[in-house]
Amino acid sequence: MTAEDAAELQSAKDLSSSILPASDDYAAIPQDPKNPLTADKVALGKYLFYETRLGSSSASVEGLHTYSCATCHHAEAGFQSGLAQAIGEGGSGFGIRGETRIPSPLYQAGLIDVAPLRTPTVMNTAYQEVMMWSGQFGGTGINIGTQSSWTAGTPKANNFLGYQGLETTGLAAETKHRLIPDTVWLAAEPTYKNLFDLAFPDLPENERITSLTVSLALAAYQRTILPNQAPFQRWLKGDTRAMTKDEKDGKTLFFGKAKCSTCHSGPALSSMNFYSLGMADLKNGLNGAFNIPDNPVEFKGRGGFTNKNSDMYKFKVPQLYNLKDAKFMGHGASFSSVTDIIKYINNGISQNQNVPASQLARQFKPLLLTDDEINKLVKFVEDALYDPNLIRYVPDYLPSGSCMPNNDSQSRIDRGCQ
Repeated sequence: MTAEDAAELQSAKDLSSSILPASDDYAAIPQDPKNPLTADKVALGKYLFYETRLGSSSASVEGLHTYSCATCHHAEAGFQSGLAQAIGEGGSGFGIRGETRIPSPLYQAGLIDVAPLRTPTVMNTAYQEVMMWSGQFGGTGINIGTQSSWTAGTPKANNFLGYQGLETTGLAAETKHRLIPDTVWLAAEPTYKNLFDLAFPDLPENERITSLTVSLALAAYQRTILPNQAPFQRWLKGDTRAMTKDEKDGKTLFFGKAKCSTCHSGPALSSMNFYSLGMADLKNGLNGAFNIPDNPVEFKGRGGFTNKNSDMYKFKVPQLYNLKDAKFMGHGASFSSVTDIIKYINNGISQNQNVPASQLARQFKPLLLTDDEINKLVKFVEDALYDPNLIRYVPDYLPSGSCMPNNDSQSRIDRGCQ
């Protein structure tokens, strides 16, 4: 072993807290104690995440059984959407990475399922105790004490069940994204019936297939979506040649001069903190976005949930893997590349006039990185944090025979479904 290799191995050892576990190492994956991971539960959730039969409460008959969780969170786009504004029910088509999905001409615009923020990835969500940009879903951790915001009659009321964010989000999606599962059909379909029996053997048979158990299985699967084949992960585990020299230099900047790891830390390179970096909000007409109301509560970030002045315009720190799969970044999709967003943070100048300077994070100030340093930092984030094999998290087929991730006529053509 050369001295250079020995130094690299020591550097990797110093950053060992960044190692992601294997996707089937359930004991090492963070999980809700009320929803322990099992292979059977994960297998069930993997099907359900792509299952368009969950789309059984569509606002229009044309959309019945045509959309799934994966409609807006698919592997081809790093488990987020290929669009600036994801289109759930009421969309048509897919393309290659979800980039050609458009509003269906069969739908009234007001019935199409879109949100006023960019859809975040579900990858690495095992490391998020609460979910969404505002952290509004989850009845544990940092959300303890926010009970006054768990409004009755809204998806946030599911927080009272006491589950973490991922387990709660599936229940919230029933009303937010019209994904109420057809439990009668699931019970009658032999493959699903068997999987529910295996996943929830401790429940009475008549309680194994419910909206809650669907949500628990979905959460279990999502916790295993880990980009552990990325070059940085291989380097952390001892492969000193997994990264190029520029990527290694970018890694040194990330954990050093650029101070990225101040906010982006741990295995997911994220955190459960909320900051305002003055990024612009999603706007009607920009990159195809539509149906965004004037000044929705979501634009206030964490403050829109907690109603605390100190939380206003602060958004959760996102994970950083597979950003090369994403065409849009930032909660308002105001950036189109990793280079753009790093240059923005390096300049330290807010682009959102609605955010008071007093709310901006103290870390948001000029970093004085050179162009060469920015380029190397981009190489690390884009390439060293890129897992090229996320397709391993996609099922080969669905028990229903539906097309994945969408089952509308144009998506079936785009995806080559028979």
